[in-house]
Amino acid sequence: MRSSVRDMESGGGNGDFWRLPEECVSYAIGLTSPRDACRSEMVSSSLRAVAASDAVWEKFLPSDYLDILSRAVDAISFTSKKHLYFLLCDSIFIDGGKKRFALDRETGAKCFMLSARELLIVWGDTPAHWSWTHLPGLSRLQEVAKLLDVCWLEICGKIDSRMLSKKTKYAAYLIFKISDDGSIGLDYPSHVSVKMGDHEVNLSTHLDHYHNIRARRSIGLRSRFRYNRFARVYQQPMLLEAGQWTRHEPSVVDEPQQAQEHVAQENKFSQARKRHDGWMEVFMGEFYINEGDEGEVSMSLMETKGGHWKSGLIVQGIEIRPKK
Repeated sequence: MRSSVRDMESGGGNGDFWRLPEECVSYAIGLTSPRDACRSEMVSSSLRAVAASDAVWEKFLPSDYLDILSRAVDAISFTSKKHLYFLLCDSIFIDGGKKRFALDRETGAKCFMLSARELLIVWGDTPAHWSWTHLPGLSRLQEVAKLLDVCWLEICGKIDSRMLSKKTKYAAYLIFKISDDGSIGLDYPSHVSVKMGDHEVNLSTHLDHYHNIRARRSIGLRSRFRYNRFARVYQQPMLLEAGQWTRHEPSVVDEPQQAQEHVAQENKFSQARKRHDGWMEVFMGEFYINEGDEGEVSMSLMETKGGHWKSGLIVQGIEIRPKK
């Protein structure tokens, strides 16, 4: 015999909703969002039981979550589907530690980090050009790549579009740091791109853009004349592609991220920004995953035209997450 929400709580509320079978209520909540389900738990004790049930939270988990759990580096223990959902929101390592998987807390959309070891880094296996190390604050599984000395800088990553959530707009970000020892050549324009099928985004960026901002401030303190002279040179138009020009000026680093990325795609320039975890990220481009989409999403960072040597870049990986 089916129970209703009203049967579960003596003195239940008024209205036909409380007479609905529990299965109908859980189905309705499962059509909302994780945030709405959590809010529903605050309405009453009976609704709390339904909103926190496995029937509801399994709908917020990806359909292939069992396959993802089977690829986890460490076994995942959980007491309920809701518990599992929030464990996955905190991310887990999969595929031998070469990828990190997480769920977007608000929507349940899949997020991935392709570690440096999962990327194709030209000269990455040559000790004279790149070194591999672990940094404090990162998992023992996370090896980062440190650029020692290269002229040809090229980093590429790929992910199967079928691994991502359908009907979701994604953005890709290169996650990196500048070495405490400083950098050489990273203030020269690099190019980032995202390609999926016929869709392609190409942007330009300065990986050590903050070095330029510090330089401008320092020059401004020493000499207003020298500051103005430097600023005029620094703000010269930069050639991106044939027939495309933009004027690069430092932007406010706390400008809303969505606005920054919109401007980036309009101006073909992507501003590196600092993350809460102390790393830097640069927006590489966005793409949309529709029902039935197949094929690979390719992401790359390149600087091969300047003809100068570069060093001081530390790469953690490429992050693919829903675009807010």
